[in-house]
Amino acid sequence: MKKQTVTVSIKEDLDTRPIAMLVQVASQYDSSVYIEYDSKHVNAKSIMGMMTLALKNGDDVDVVTDGDDEDAAAENMVRYLRGEPIAV
Repeated sequence: MKKQTVTVSIKEDLDTRPIAMLVQVASQYDSSVYIEYDSKHVNAKSIMGMMTLALKNGDDVDVVTDGDDEDAAAENMVRYLRGEPIAV
């Protein structure tokens, strides 16, 4: 299991489209991927779950990954949340 804290700094508002993209990034991996924020632990592969977090730029979140490709999943989730290009 890998856990990393990141400050959200996506270039656009965190409405439906960026959250949907975040879910797509998480869904590329076999590992479980969770976002922890404000005492909530949400499956990052669930659009409805991610929408409940109501994330904003400047929020500090924990990315938690667990599985065979957890390192790649964590790296790309963190990169996306920082507003950086993700590795494919």
